[in-house]
Amino acid sequence: MSSAESPKSRSSGVCFATGLQEEEKAAVHKRSPKVLEALQRLNIQADQAPVIAVLGSGGGLRAHIAYLGVLSEMKELGLLDAVTYLAGVSGSTWALSSLYTKNGNMEWIEELKHRYEKSEWDFGESLTKAIRASKEENYSLTDFWAYLIVSRQIRELQELKLSSLKEQVEEGVLPYPIFAAIDEDLLADWKKCKNKNSWFEFTPHHAGYPALGAYVHITEFGSRFENGKLDTSKPERDLTFLRGLWGSAFAFVGIKEIKTYVLNYFRNLCEKFNFIKGLVTYSEAPKMEVDKMLLDLVMTYFTDKDDPSIKDKLCALQQALGTERDEFGIEMAEIIQNWNETSPEKKEQFLDHLLDCFKKTQEDPTAYSLNSFMVWDLCVFVNETRKCISKWQWGTVYNFLYKHGKIADEAMCSREFLHLVDAGFAINSPYPLVLPPARETHLILSFDFSDGDPLETIRTTADYCQRHKIPFPEVSEDQLKEWAEAPASCYVLRGKTGPVVMHFTLFNKDNCGDDIETWRKKYGTLKLSDSYTPDLVTDLLRLSKENVQKNKINIINEMRKVAGNPGNMACLGDRVHDAQGSQTVEFKKSHNIHKD
Repeated sequence: MSSAESPKSRSSGVCFATGLQEEEKAAVHKRSPKVLEALQRLNIQADQAPVIAVLGSGGGLRAHIAYLGVLSEMKELGLLDAVTYLAGVSGSTWALSSLYTKNGNMEWIEELKHRYEKSEWDFGESLTKAIRASKEENYSLTDFWAYLIVSRQIRELQELKLSSLKEQVEEGVLPYPIFAAIDEDLLADWKKCKNKNSWFEFTPHHAGYPALGAYVHITEFGSRFENGKLDTSKPERDLTFLRGLWGSAFAFVGIKEIKTYVLNYFRNLCEKFNFIKGLVTYSEAPKMEVDKMLLDLVMTYFTDKDDPSIKDKLCALQQALGTERDEFGIEMAEIIQNWNETSPEKKEQFLDHLLDCFKKTQEDPTAYSLNSFMVWDLCVFVNETRKCISKWQWGTVYNFLYKHGKIADEAMCSREFLHLVDAGFAINSPYPLVLPPARETHLILSFDFSDGDPLETIRTTADYCQRHKIPFPEVSEDQLKEWAEAPASCYVLRGKTGPVVMHFTLFNKDNCGDDIETWRKKYGTLKLSDSYTPDLVTDLLRLSKENVQKNKINIINEMRKVAGNPGNMACLGDRVHDAQGSQTVEFKKSHNIHKD
C-alpha cells in the first residue's frame, strides 16, 4: 500500500499471512539494496543482503536513554544502515518510536539531557487526554499510565499515530520496526508451556499475533470486529497510548501498591486544583459545592468502600441535590437507608447511576454549580480508574478475532476484549518476534538494559526456542552464571543452524570496572524521571555508546561472516579479544538448560 493510500481504499477486516505481510515484504525488499550499500561502505562485499536485527530490552527510563545512545552510535559508525529490523520491548519501545518520529535523525539525542533540566512536560494537556480517555468504553489503567506517567518519564506527549511513521520504512530508508506486547489473558499458558500465541506485535502496517499469522491493519487496531469483519470503527490510538501499552511496567506491581499510588496521585491532584483538601468530614460536606461533594464521595469510596462516613456523605449530597421528590431521589433514599446491608455490586451500580444522573444536571445550563466542568470530569476520571483497579484491567482493546470462524482455539476467539501488556513479563527482549522463519534473521545484535541478571533474556529465549524447536544457540547454565558475575561487554553465541547472536550488556567490566553494582543502582529501572539530571543522562548515553564503539570491529566481523554465507551460520570459535580489549565470547560447546 502506498503512503498516499487512504484506509477507505483498502479492504477492512482480519487478514491471515503464512509469511510476511505484503507491506512488510515490500519494505524489506526496498531496504535490501540500502543494506548492501551500507555493507560496502564498511568494506564488506555481499551478493545478497543478510538480515540483521537489532533488539532493545526493557528497563524503563534506563532502557529508553541507553537504547537511544546505542542507535545514535550505530548510526554515527555506519552500522545502523546495514540493519533490516529494529525491535524493542518496554522502555526500548519508547526510544524506538522516538527514532521514527524524528525520521531517523539522531542529532537531537545530544539535546536529550535538556529535557531533564526543567520539566518539559505539559501536565495540563496530559491530564486532559487522560480524562478524555476515561470516558471511553475501553478505558483501562494503561491510559492512566500512558498519559500521566510515561509521557512524564520521557518528557514527551506524542499525538502522532504509528501508521504515520511508515513512509521512510516503505522506501527502505529506515529499518523495519517491530514493537512487542504480550497477551495478559494468556500469561498462565506462557508460564506453563511458553505458548507462542502469547506474543503480540505492532508495526507501522499491522498489529496482531505472529504465531497465528492473524493481523488487522494498524489503523483498525482497537476497532470492534466480529467474525473477521469490521463492526464498529474506532480512531487509531496515538503513540502516547501505545508507549504506555508497550511499557506498562505497573501491570506487574501488586494491586495494593497501585491503589496507594493512584490514590495519592488523585489526592495531590485535588489539592493542586483546590477541589478538595484530603477527605472531608460529614460536618464539612454540606458547606461544599455539589460537584465537590460528589468528588469527595468518590474519593472516600475509592479509599475504603466500608468507610462509615460514606452513608452520611450520601445524605448530605441528597439534601444538596434536592431530589427527594423525584424518582431518583426515592431510589437514593432507599439505598442510603439500607447502605450497610447493600451488596458491593449494587453499591457499584448506584454510584455509576448517581454520576450519570449528575451528568444530566450538568448538561442543563441552569443546574447547580457553575464552573464545575473540571470537577465533574475529575469525578468520572477517579471513578473509572477506581473500577479498573478493582478489576485489574490493563491494555483493554476489542479482540479482532472475536467469534472468528477460522480460529479453532477457543481462548483466542471467545473473548470480546484483549488485555495487552508489557512483553517484559514474558521475555524482556523481543527475540520471539525476529525468530520466525519468514523474517530469515541471520544476525541478532541484542542490547540488554534489564534489571538483575543481564543474561536472563538469553536463558529464557533458549528455553522458549528449545520448547518450540526454533533454531537458537544452546547455552550452559553454569556458563551463564559465570558470565553474570562479571559480565563482559559482548558475547557471541552460535548454533549449528539459525542466527548468530551478539549479546551486549549495558553495565559490564569493560566500561564500569569493579563498579557494576554501583552503576546498576544509580540507574534503577524503576527510577522516575524527576530524579534524573542532565549529568545522569549524559553519563548513561556515553556508557551505552561505548558498548558499540568498543565492539565495532567485532560487529563488522560478524556482519562480514553472515554477508559471506548467510545461509549457514554454523561457525564455532574460541574466545577472542578485539582491538580495544573488550572481551567477546563465542560459546563452543552447547548444553541443554531446558527446565520443566
